Amino acid sequence: MKGKSELKKELNLIEVTLVGIGNILGAGIYVLMGKAAGLAGNMVWFSFLFAGATATLSALSYMELASMFPRAGAEYGFVRRAFGERIGLFVGLLVIYFVAITSSAVALGFGRYFSTLFGNGYLIGTLGLFIFLSLIMIYGIKESARLAIFISLIEVSGLLIVIYTGLPYLGTVNYFETPDLAGIFEASTLIFFAFLGFEDIVRLSQETKEAEKTTPKALLIAIFFTVFLYICVAVTAVSVLDFRALGLSSVPLADVVAISMGNKAFVLMSWIALFSTMNTVLVVMLGGSRIVYGMADSGSLPNFLSRVHPSYRTPWVAILGVAFLSTLFVLFRDVAIVANIANFMIFIVFFMVNLSLIKLRYTDPGRKRPFKVPLNIGSFPLLPFFGVLSTLFLFFQLSMEVIIYGLVFAGIGVLVVLFRIR
Repeated sequence: MKGKSELKKELNLIEVTLVGIGNILGAGIYVLMGKAAGLAGNMVWFSFLFAGATATLSALSYMELASMFPRAGAEYGFVRRAFGERIGLFVGLLVIYFVAITSSAVALGFGRYFSTLFGNGYLIGTLGLFIFLSLIMIYGIKESARLAIFISLIEVSGLLIVIYTGLPYLGTVNYFETPDLAGIFEASTLIFFAFLGFEDIVRLSQETKEAEKTTPKALLIAIFFTVFLYICVAVTAVSVLDFRALGLSSVPLADVVAISMGNKAFVLMSWIALFSTMNTVLVVMLGGSRIVYGMADSGSLPNFLSRVHPSYRTPWVAILGVAFLSTLFVLFRDVAIVANIANFMIFIVFFMVNLSLIKLRYTDPGRKRPFKVPLNIGSFPLLPFFGVLSTLFLFFQLSMEVIIYGLVFAGIGVLVVLFRIR
């Protein structure tokens, strides 16, 4: 097909790891810290730990599967090989939903920060962000990664500022105080959104050098770094500001820093949050466009979506398609609702990815696995099994409202599968 060719392998270990860290350290921690503290109280650190452990279990499955099948398409490709085209396509569509919903919600957050800083309407900032990032992504994966890495450093700096300013307050509260034990796990479900992003490392495998070895290493480094940093931020935040006040704050980390640094901290953290939201949208759309490309390249989606720009060798049609779909979801307003709708999608995806690894251990035992999940009983992998159980547990912490929204979108996905595959 004209304009179609292989994607260009540009990313090394440092670059793809920093891209992943940058996406994980996106809007979630800056927006959801307060709501999570309101649910879990001073034990919000444990909510982060539990959510991080659950994400790590699924990340290990991603690592083995990515080492087996280092191609664009990621979750879609893994599930398709284990359970066939129909279920693979359904899971791929859930990932595309997740990308679009997350991108639009976070872009709206960017728009509001943009409006606060520059005085224009938030929709101008939101739509402008989609246009700007689409052009960057079409121009090149290297340029997109460099922008993501630059912003990642800003994001990490913001969280380090929060931790540093809170050091004098450490030990001033009871870190096991919680208003409700169930709230700890409800907070974990919400916080899980803040860990999403590590899977984008896998989605960039086809553009990563020596992906079989590089991708698993990048995943491991990114997830452990962010779990540690998040727990530090959580402990610091409840030490500085009462968890009840945090639960009511729309800018929780800015409020935490303001206690030590004064009102100027609001402007500082608004700028950092502006860049953080931009980075999340960039990397989520970057990974999402590769899912669309991989599915189109294999014939599950229309072929024109797999077209690659002849000069830049980027999937330009898939990029524009993801950007357009993301703009359709800007009507969602409540961050917690949107985050949990995204979680609904990704819980099902992670459930299926873990199951796929377990099944492929038996149906494709001879395939080369540069990385293999440890702790096995014969061929049966224990950690992916715990990944299945933990994602199911968090899924059932979702509210009925979120589950209804999720089922409606999932139902549309089922109809698309039935239409595409007869």
